[in-house]
Amino acid sequence: MQIVVERSENLSGEVQVPGAKNSVLKLMAVTVLAEGTYRIGNVPDIADVATMCELLEAIGLRCHRPNPHQLEIVNSGNIRPVAPFEIVDRIRASINLLGPLLSRFGSVSLGLPGGDDFGDRPIDLHVAGLTAMGATFDMTPTEVRATTKGLRGTEIVLRFPSVGATENLLTAAVLAEGETIIDNAAREPEINDLCSMLIDMGADIRGVGTDRLTIVGVQPSDLRAVDHDVINDRVQAATYIAAVGVAKGEVFVRGGRAEHMEMLLNRYAEMGISIIPQSDGLRVSCGRRLRAIDFATLPYPGIATDYKPLLVGMLAVAEGTGVATENLYPGRFRYVDELMKMGADVRIDGHHAVIRGVEKLTGTEVVAPDIRAGAALVVAGLAATGTTTISQVHHIDRGYDDLVGRLAALGARVSRRS
Repeated sequence: MQIVVERSENLSGEVQVPGAKNSVLKLMAVTVLAEGTYRIGNVPDIADVATMCELLEAIGLRCHRPNPHQLEIVNSGNIRPVAPFEIVDRIRASINLLGPLLSRFGSVSLGLPGGDDFGDRPIDLHVAGLTAMGATFDMTPTEVRATTKGLRGTEIVLRFPSVGATENLLTAAVLAEGETIIDNAAREPEINDLCSMLIDMGADIRGVGTDRLTIVGVQPSDLRAVDHDVINDRVQAATYIAAVGVAKGEVFVRGGRAEHMEMLLNRYAEMGISIIPQSDGLRVSCGRRLRAIDFATLPYPGIATDYKPLLVGMLAVAEGTGVATENLYPGRFRYVDELMKMGADVRIDGHHAVIRGVEKLTGTEVVAPDIRAGAALVVAGLAATGTTTISQVHHIDRGYDDLVGRLAALGARVSRRS
């Protein structure tokens, strides 16, 4: 399967932002904590949700999709906390089963997670925090095994506000004895969404939205299955705004939430994109060539690393020279070679990329190396003469709910072909 993009101009209309990939997968993981039927709404129709369902079913839950944007998960209590490597290897979010399975069942065996390949993403912060709570680990190059005679609350200071570590420690602490404090916790909107669902389930969590979370452990019998709607995907919202910046036009991004992406929207505005927040979305317009900026990736509320490929692609056709600095994942410049095939002028220097904007790119055959870089190549194709053909689009499908259809509805010349 490939995505084919032709140069497009003056996008118009309305696009609905789907539910967040980086939230729904974590919400699915915590359904192992309590028996009952969970009903999750605003589910993105993406490949990673199907893979996570496959993983949950492999350990004993049942998943049902009444429609592409709803999910029912039944936890009958018959769970075996051993996750098959062949499934775990396909999805990074499988690591989110570590905390809740260990806390609920006292043991877990989990293959080391796969997902996007853009550099080393160790789980040492997860392991150190859970060890401090009373877990014992047996690690191999391909598997993590953990046991505990009962997790105990403690104070954990993360040396870096890791989203994954915060999520695993948070979900483990829900059933730990006593009080757990997570200092320097990640503050992403997806963390808040997870906390919201856990609190509805019966968890005692304080400090939501801050970098200091306090969790008082409860008994398994205190938790219950709930209904919950996933927050909208800020990265998908950012993608459609980037498309307007590259192709020009005026689009209403329904469901885009300015408070979830304030820093990014400020940088988009500096590049020349008009963004007007409204109660139910963002009105976005752009009528001139983008201006170059410098930016650096930082933990939330800074510029997320997921936004960087989009920004680099936009800088490739912006007026002037911009510098992108990657502070989180040093390997996350692997897509730059694909942009350069299209005529982008990019020089990599360590964890910096210097991008000299060109007036137009040239369509050619490129490969999507990961979810967000793949989407950035699609957006860049809107500004390229000729035809841009993107292969390995299964990466894009892991995180984007009908990217092609949504862009085409705005007037973009984009399609799929086998």
